[in-house]
Amino acid sequence: MAVKDALDEAFRTEWGRVVATLIRVTGDWDLAEECASDAFASALATWPRDGVPRRPGAWLTTTARNRAIDRVRRGAAETDRLRRLAPVVPTHDDPGPAQPDDVPDDRLRLMFTCCHPALPLEAQVALTLRTLTGLTTPEIARAFLVPEATMAQRLVRAKRKIRNARIPYRVPPAELLAERTSGVLGVLYLLFNKDYSDPTADLTAEAIRLARVLVELMPGEPEAGGLLALMLFHEARRATRVDADGDLVTLADQDRARWDQAMIDEAVAVLDRAFDLARPGVYQLQAAIAGCHATAKDAADTDWRRIADLYTVVARVSPSPVVELNRAVAIAEVDGPAAALALVDTLRLDDYYLLPATRADLLRRMNRVPEAVAAYEKALAMAPTEAERRFLTRRVDDLRG
Repeated sequence: MAVKDALDEAFRTEWGRVVATLIRVTGDWDLAEECASDAFASALATWPRDGVPRRPGAWLTTTARNRAIDRVRRGAAETDRLRRLAPVVPTHDDPGPAQPDDVPDDRLRLMFTCCHPALPLEAQVALTLRTLTGLTTPEIARAFLVPEATMAQRLVRAKRKIRNARIPYRVPPAELLAERTSGVLGVLYLLFNKDYSDPTADLTAEAIRLARVLVELMPGEPEAGGLLALMLFHEARRATRVDADGDLVTLADQDRARWDQAMIDEAVAVLDRAFDLARPGVYQLQAAIAGCHATAKDAADTDWRRIADLYTVVARVSPSPVVELNRAVAIAEVDGPAAALALVDTLRLDDYYLLPATRADLLRRMNRVPEAVAAYEKALAMAPTEAERRFLTRRVDDLRG
């Protein structure tokens, strides 16, 4: 494996582990992130010369630990912190001692710390994305559709709150787990959706792994199972979402024979165990919608009426313009594009390219070609990825042709 590829893979898979471990043993969030960055910079300098280590994660963690020790020594004679630093981090070949409180992953412990109810929900999610995945502040700002300066201040305030309030770095006891659940689930959901359109991305697999840990940790939490099922339904068709040229393939045109049937079956079983008929949560409902698509034998067999009904329930549980837009897509299949367009035209989503894209598709189906072209061009100007821009460009070309 080339050094650059090894570094890219290590960043995707090890950044969160390195930072989470350093936060646990130093208690200093900024120091942990800075030393993790130093470790990756050191790898960039030394791996081309010395070769990629047998265990890149252990190498990075040890290097980051050593940077932290140096920083602490330069700052002050904090002997207690030094004694805690040395024995906890694994050496290059030593897997290290068992972690406290029976949590199988430092990153899950970090998630629950970030998702303390004293923090605003968006700050919880943003802070965990920053520390777990290494996303930059501008990237997180784009995800939340806020200015970079706003997000930077949000992250600073969240770290300060954790420090000043002495929020413990641990998974809370059982009686406090429920109040942290929504934030942790939100983190996992954003983590799963990061770069989902890229079939080579590793973040979705990481999110699924952590979701499995969460389901194991909280077997009585229906929304944890709902989120895991939702991830599995979507992941099952990942390989068919883009073609060999990297162009988007619509759901109706995807090769269902290439969907991962074993993963779909697992998702169905997980959702059956998790679904709370009395009070279904939004992840359970979204998983049920995804299941309607995943279990249909072909596009024509899709139960759009059930999907529209499920979106109506989602709109009651968690109302938002995006939910209404998705409901409009289902209504178009049940009652026709005109009925859906009437709903779409009531929505305000100024920075969401799928609103004009959906409107364009409805107009196209109604043979209102000039209006459809204008709506596609508006969506094209807002589309966030090259694959989406190519898809919309083809739509415009087809109409003009």
